[in-house]
Amino acid sequence: MYVGLTFNLLSNQPTDFSQNGLSAGLQVGIIRDFPINKRRNKAIGVGIGVALDTYNQNLFIGENTEGVGTNFEILDNQINEDVNRFTTYTLEFPLEYRWRTSTATKYSFWRIHAGFKFGYLFRFKSTFQVAETDVERINLPEINSFQYGPSFSFGYGAFNFQGYYGLNTLFNSAASTDNDNVNLQVIRLGLVFYFL
Repeated sequence: MYVGLTFNLLSNQPTDFSQNGLSAGLQVGIIRDFPINKRRNKAIGVGIGVALDTYNQNLFIGENTEGVGTNFEILDNQINEDVNRFTTYTLEFPLEYRWRTSTATKYSFWRIHAGFKFGYLFRFKSTFQVAETDVERINLPEINSFQYGPSFSFGYGAFNFQGYYGLNTLFNSAASTDNDNVNLQVIRLGLVFYFL
């Protein structure tokens, strides 16, 4: 079993896009090892998990005035919103090569895991609040539900560093502001704790 805590960044940003406040994530799941050597310190890990990620930023996501699709707009500094964030809920499937210095009697050891995470983004929610205005959008048609990218973790014992870089964008080519496509890609950096 693993539990991860991350700081979330967005790359490939449109013009004037910026993140603000704390954007964080939580991942929980299990990974099953399939040893590939006699010592059993090298393995292929296959797992399943769930990730909850939030992103505080200045991208307004609202309903299109024609009632079809979504309106994406970069907010200027004159708007002092109380909340402007979106949250993703993803079912994740990690596939890893796992190396460690463990033995049959040694439970604290160094480890390096490198692999790929495949994800299905099953829920998206954006929230915008300012004064008396409250705008929520759920499960946009512009969302790329299939997410994937390389992942790694390394450390000693239960305490490990982790990273993930999304290779595809959160939104498809239909998502655009006045100036750019909203080609945001996810970067997650943080800690992961492994439990036997």
